[in-house]
Amino acid sequence: MLDAIILYILLNRDLTMYAIHKHIKENFGAYTTPSFGAIKPALVRLEKQNFITTAKIMSDGGKLSVYYSISKDGVKGLKGILLDTLSNNPLQFLTDARLKLSCLSVLSKEECREVFENIKEHAYLHKANAEKILNDEYTPLTFYQKIVLDNTICEYKNFITLVENLEKENGRNSK
Repeated sequence: MLDAIILYILLNRDLTMYAIHKHIKENFGAYTTPSFGAIKPALVRLEKQNFITTAKIMSDGGKLSVYYSISKDGVKGLKGILLDTLSNNPLQFLTDARLKLSCLSVLSKEECREVFENIKEHAYLHKANAEKILNDEYTPLTFYQKIVLDNTICEYKNFITLVENLEKENGRNSK
């Protein structure tokens, strides 16, 4: 999802790696805080895919800065990432789903509906799995495990409600 975040940020303007890092912290810091060590390989990968281009510009102070721009292929790539199926790993699911929801403004209403359906399908599955574990009388759970599972189920319920509300709003608004 780091690729999607970078592409989304570059939709508005060309930025240096430092500025990309800063924008990620400001706009997505509640979900992820990638290091420069993660951002640099992502930028290289995106450039190899022709999703971004670079321009080297000399600053007033005489320092060479590399600016990254999204390409037309990058916009298509971003849409592809947002429309791609989510991970079946519950640990990744909520973070990736939140990041996708945060970037939906680049998609059409129909594409947004597709994302909502994909997210809800996965959320219901993860919620059902947590309920199954919690309610399985043959699975020995500690007090703490039960509390955490109960909280996880509540979190999925709330998240499903959020997605349903976004879905309703998407139906009301036109793009």
